[in-house]
Amino acid sequence: PEQAALVLNASRRFRYTLDLKKEEEKEIIRRTIRSHAQVIRAVFLFKEAGENDPREAYTGIKFTTASRGFPIEMEKLKTLNRDHDSVLLQEIRGVKGLSDLLKSNLDRGINPTEDELLQRRDVFGANTYPRKKRKSILRFVFDACKDLTLIILMVAAAISLTLGMATEGVKEGWYEGGSIFLAVFLVILVTATSDYRQSLQFQHLNEEKQNIQVEVLRGGKRFRTSIFDLVVGDVVPLNIGDQVPADGILISGHSLAIDESSMTGESKTVHKDQKAPFLMSGCKVADGYGSMLVTGVGINTEWGQLMANLSEDNGEETPLQVRLNGVATFIGMVGLSVAGVVLGVLAIRYFTGHTKNPDGTVQFRAGTTGLKQGFMGAIRILTIAVTIVVVAVPEGLPLAVTLTLAYSMRKMMLDKALVRRLSSCETMGSATTICSDKTGTLTLNKMTVVEAHFIGTRLDPCDDVRAISSSSAALLIEGIAQNTTGTVFLPEDGGAADVTGSPTEKAILSWGLKIGMDFNDVRSKSSVLHVFPFNSEKKRGGVAVQSDTGVHIHWKGAAELVLSSCKSWLSLDGSVQPMGAQKRNEYKKSIEDMAKSSLRCVAFAYCQCDIEKIPKEDIADWKLPEEDLTLLGIVGIKDPCRPGVRSAVQLCKNAGVKVRMVTGDNIETAKAIALECGILDANGVISEPFVIEGKAFREMSEIARGEIADKITVMGRSSPNDKLLLVQALKRKGHVVAVTGDGTNDAPALHEADIGLAMGMSGTEVAKESSDIIILDDDFTSVVKVVRWGRSVYANIQKFIQFQLTVNVAALVINVIAAVSSGDVPLNAVELLWVNLIMDTLGALALATEPPTDNLMKRQPVGRREPLVTNIMWRNLFVQAIYQIAILLIFNFSGKKILRLQNESPDNAEKMKNTFIFNTFVFCQIFNEFNARKPEERNVFKGVTKNHLFMGIVCVTTVFQILIVEFLGKFFKIVRLNWSLWLVSVAIGVVSWPLAYLGKFIPVPVRPLQAYFKPCWKSSRRDEEEGRQG
Repeated sequence: PEQAALVLNASRRFRYTLDLKKEEEKEIIRRTIRSHAQVIRAVFLFKEAGENDPREAYTGIKFTTASRGFPIEMEKLKTLNRDHDSVLLQEIRGVKGLSDLLKSNLDRGINPTEDELLQRRDVFGANTYPRKKRKSILRFVFDACKDLTLIILMVAAAISLTLGMATEGVKEGWYEGGSIFLAVFLVILVTATSDYRQSLQFQHLNEEKQNIQVEVLRGGKRFRTSIFDLVVGDVVPLNIGDQVPADGILISGHSLAIDESSMTGESKTVHKDQKAPFLMSGCKVADGYGSMLVTGVGINTEWGQLMANLSEDNGEETPLQVRLNGVATFIGMVGLSVAGVVLGVLAIRYFTGHTKNPDGTVQFRAGTTGLKQGFMGAIRILTIAVTIVVVAVPEGLPLAVTLTLAYSMRKMMLDKALVRRLSSCETMGSATTICSDKTGTLTLNKMTVVEAHFIGTRLDPCDDVRAISSSSAALLIEGIAQNTTGTVFLPEDGGAADVTGSPTEKAILSWGLKIGMDFNDVRSKSSVLHVFPFNSEKKRGGVAVQSDTGVHIHWKGAAELVLSSCKSWLSLDGSVQPMGAQKRNEYKKSIEDMAKSSLRCVAFAYCQCDIEKIPKEDIADWKLPEEDLTLLGIVGIKDPCRPGVRSAVQLCKNAGVKVRMVTGDNIETAKAIALECGILDANGVISEPFVIEGKAFREMSEIARGEIADKITVMGRSSPNDKLLLVQALKRKGHVVAVTGDGTNDAPALHEADIGLAMGMSGTEVAKESSDIIILDDDFTSVVKVVRWGRSVYANIQKFIQFQLTVNVAALVINVIAAVSSGDVPLNAVELLWVNLIMDTLGALALATEPPTDNLMKRQPVGRREPLVTNIMWRNLFVQAIYQIAILLIFNFSGKKILRLQNESPDNAEKMKNTFIFNTFVFCQIFNEFNARKPEERNVFKGVTKNHLFMGIVCVTTVFQILIVEFLGKFFKIVRLNWSLWLVSVAIGVVSWPLAYLGKFIPVPVRPLQAYFKPCWKSSRRDEEEGRQG
């Protein structure tokens, strides 16, 4: 049949019936059209492929529609970075093909013009990542509102406000509750603003920490720039200890090993070569050196995405903050107990009818006083008790630490020190010894070759090589040009050569140019087979190079160590002569003489190698021959002492801080520099154990190291591990140790030390991450400034504690005695909140920002376990507190008579007396603030005008006090004072100055006051334990 009808069941028939023959014909026509279309499309694609780059066919990258001017799509670049796609990299002809697509040059980098950099940032993104939104000031206001005592005060104020308006009407009834609300709001606002400002400062410092300086090649020239300025297409040289600044592909490298633990979590290092060329941002160079092509920056890297999702933690609590929180809690408990007693006493006196008004009438009579009035009285009593707690709880103590740390960190930045860990600010004040590097810290790190010994004789001048045969000079120049991590850039306009690299490399390359080296020409005539990067353990670096004359192994390093590996030397005519005992001693004598002249000695040696001995595969594991070498020559490099180092070392000695030099240099060079810097005394002992070699110290037993650690002043030829052993030995002896370091291998010693100080200019990123403070200018004088600031932090906290405890003791005692004796307090809730603001926030701001003085460096270091409140502070505190309590209690009980207020009405006389007590109390604190500036010195005014913030706060406090008394009487429940009472108030405050001066003549015991109570406390504890056992 021609048609087929498909029927599922009798009741339901398909409307569509299939004509199979016609459908088959239609399908044939469709296939024909499709095949024709595919052929036509293939022809067009083939034509287009012939016109365009053939790589499109492999990669799928549409070069005509790629990333705005760059023939590669952003997504493909992301895939390459994310997936480490080796196949895709091969398809675009490796790193060379990729650099062409990114319009970069592997030898010269990108064009350094501003337009070029802007275009690349626009297309591929900047090397930054979005920061987490910081807390707004409203959040800080909310946090300040969480204070329990302030919440209780606000509840009491709300009840007082409601009852006041109900009983006295809206016009008069809102003052008491409203004024407490206003005072609480002011405290919250000042606290929140202060916290917000500190958070901004810490955020700025965190950004400084992340702003790493990296080396980049642009337009054929190397220079340093911020990591944030890198763009896709940049060529970045990598050296041991560097952080990989962006995602990239390895261009070339020698023994390059990367620590990828920050990204993968695995601690083993990964060797990078052309088989594994992918480099991840945020990883560290563990060994070797090389260069990379940047292919991904900022948020387009895994590191960028990770950092964008992390927020910098500013919640670090320093040891001093922990101690002060304990002090604040203890004082708060005392205040709470006192407030409880006052609450009980006032309540009992009030409800038993013993509390009277100024006119003599009883405030509460059972059965006759109304409910509202009675409730109002109870609320007033509760408010007084809560306010006593507010005054007693010294919440300003932790705030003072934050303020002084933030201030010190900001000022330390100006003194070229970047704080990475807050606690180090405090610890530095307790440092008893500083183990310092020599090169770059005690010296300028500006090196020049000033002496040279070649062909068995000294060159004079040092760059006169006319006596050396051409073959010997060629060998030496080959070693200088190839065995280096530095570069020489010759400008096209014929200007002076630009030499880059470490200071030692720059000195040797500059000397090489003087003796006729053509850097680029020499490097083009031979190829590098394998490199042994300079190692601070072996103190030498080597390279194997192949040229037309064969394979040479060149070594360069510490002169006496290289000399010990030499079996021959190069003579005048270029022939190789055996190294006899006499010749070896001649060279040793030359090295010693140069070292005694403070010169760093570097030797050059080489040996020939048969090409058959070079491994064909796994050349990366080949160990370069380092024995049977031929000595080419020795140079002496001058690195002058930094100006000001000698006086800085003397300052440390006066401050009880011993400076020790730990250097990898020759022991004679170390001694010469130590004498120049004043670390060693020319009249003292300059031998073991005061001056020791790292090897000798290393080979001692732990007990022996502990015995001589204190005596060691100079350690020469030390390895990073020797520095670590010295730090550990000194810490076991009870020292607080500060250590400077710049190399990757210094990281363990920096981490182990109490304070690790990394060098900002010469230091590696690994060293910086292990440190607590970065010395931005690498100068030892900056290290001493850090010690000053560390001591200043501690001193400022002590000043504030003395000031605050004086206010606490005086306010508590006055209110308790007055409450118990008369049932009322002279200082009401709003007045005490104003005093709380003066002593907590404003007091902290004034005293915590005192700059360091020279006097700080005349004291011995502060011990770790020394009490925060010294005997001198207790003496000053008691002198002022007793004076304030005595004067104010006399005026509280006999004020009306003394101030001649008998003619006034009882209510007005009481208000005038209380106003006078409040005014006098505030002025006592204002004048005592000056005394707190110098707890130990008799002249408290020295340098006061230089501290503009202190003077500003004192002036602001005084102005506000005048405004409060004269214009805000209704809020504070006070009255205006006449000019005579003002003068008396100020005069009583001024008396605190001569009193403080005389008080400092009172001798204090050496033993801390707290120590006298410890035996009692211990014996009571022992009795308790014996009781339990019984």
